[in-house]
Amino acid sequence: MNENNFWIYLLVMAGITYMIRMIPLVLIKRKIKNKFILSFLYYIPYTVLSVMTIPAIFCSTSSTLSAFAGFLAAVILAYFGKSLLKVAASSCAVVFAVEFLISIL
Repeated sequence: MNENNFWIYLLVMAGITYMIRMIPLVLIKRKIKNKFILSFLYYIPYTVLSVMTIPAIFCSTSSTLSAFAGFLAAVILAYFGKSLLKVAASSCAVVFAVEFLISIL
């Protein structure tokens, strides 16, 4: 890629990013009252976080079995309302233990 193409790509990317953020501000001038749209917008951050986190969980260990065990431990602890620190530490401990057992066997 030569120097001129880089600047063109950068400007196009910046323009698209700006348009994505600017268009909703310009087009939607009044408060959104539709319950479906409000509910849709409410769950977008959780959905995006899940979509980014869950594949990383299964690719971060050397074994899919240990990743699944840690994920399962985290889901169970989170379901029972444990704190984020306890969920994260426990799932890391489960992954470590399963990886250790796999390396012994």
